[in-house]
Amino acid sequence: MLTKKLNNGLHIPKIGFGTWQITENVDLIIHTALQAGYRHIDTAVLYGNETEIGHAIKNAGINREEIFLTTKVWNTHRGYENVLQSFEESLNKLQTDYIDLYLLHWPEKTSTENWDEINASSWRALEEVYLQGKVKAIGVSNFMLIHLDSLLKKCSIKPMVNQIEYHPGYLQDEVITYCKDRNIAIAAWSPIGSGRLLQHPLLKDLAQKYHISVAQLCIQFALQNDIIVLPKSTSKENIINNINLPKFTIDEHDMALIKNMEEAGFSGLHPDKVDF
Repeated sequence: MLTKKLNNGLHIPKIGFGTWQITENVDLIIHTALQAGYRHIDTAVLYGNETEIGHAIKNAGINREEIFLTTKVWNTHRGYENVLQSFEESLNKLQTDYIDLYLLHWPEKTSTENWDEINASSWRALEEVYLQGKVKAIGVSNFMLIHLDSLLKKCSIKPMVNQIEYHPGYLQDEVITYCKDRNIAIAAWSPIGSGRLLQHPLLKDLAQKYHISVAQLCIQFALQNDIIVLPKSTSKENIINNINLPKFTIDEHDMALIKNMEEAGFSGLHPDKVDF
């Protein structure tokens, strides 16, 4: 299995299974994903499926140590004490005694008074559960340069991962460069633009050239840029195809074409503009 070494030495599978908006048939879908070869499952408090995912993993017949489990604390639980409480609730729902990767789901908006202190307070709780051995790695999600710069000035332990929206047509180059320069791994949510890229003319042409699907092209594009990728699907065929990529490399010319695409597939979600 293809993995990436985080800045604390932990290896994370580079293709994970995203579970946003999966609230029905969770057992079957997670079973399908595990059978297909996924060993990295990504969830969050917001997704409302931690209990079902915990049940599915426990009954999968696979050792817990073989599965890399990520979850995230939601915005309503920001702050040191609230994060610690939310973490224990996630442990209970997931029926496990440790989390492989624990993330702050969104930063506090910079329009909020003391936004930087709120983020730092939340981060201290992540540092605590990490030092207690209840979490193998800690990180952030949707943190932009201003949030990262502030946090790195205050933290004792540097984030290992920043999970952000990333796909052809929305690359967030500044954030990527900032994190890579500081050995913070990038994980891509919505790597296929939540399906919004499947009919993009350039991507369709390139997928045809390589005899693959557009989804597989987007996943390979992320992998070639050293990005952890978290495709999500409820279709058995797509679940299987998203991890079982044919052996191919997108050539430099085609990589450049993708990198120079116009903005496409963007969710519209920016940390300082969301209403949550």
